[in-house]
Amino acid sequence: MDAVDRQLIQALRENGRASYAELGRLVGLSGPSVTDRINRLEAAGVITGYRATVNSASLGMGVTALIGIQLSDATDHQEIAHRLRDLQEIEDCWFIAGDDSYMLKVRAPDVDGLERIIRRLSGTRGVSRTRTTIVLSTKWENRVGALPE
Repeated sequence: MDAVDRQLIQALRENGRASYAELGRLVGLSGPSVTDRINRLEAAGVITGYRATVNSASLGMGVTALIGIQLSDATDHQEIAHRLRDLQEIEDCWFIAGDDSYMLKVRAPDVDGLERIIRRLSGTRGVSRTRTTIVLSTKWENRVGALPE
């Protein structure tokens, strides 16, 4: 990966809808050259997808929470990750170091909906405990910082 690839990646992180022509002007390449580079970055797994960022509250999902999960001693981490993937309310899932094994970001329509999610998580085989933090307000999400040199 060279400096041009890094410029393309940074530009796409800031605006995933940028056209290949726009990206080409930014980095001084033709549209087809940009297409080839982006295709290579996708094939190499550097670029893993594109998505729209939406306001969850406008979709009726007004409650955001972070839920830490502690596992029972004999639990297989891969098996738990597979079970967690099936819960559509989980937006993000991180395997972490510390008291908890997983940290989840979930969205719910309201507090009752969040309670249902917590009950489902608590009832999942291998989960020994959950710890929930409700987000009061979001100052920013999905920040696009500079790429490391």
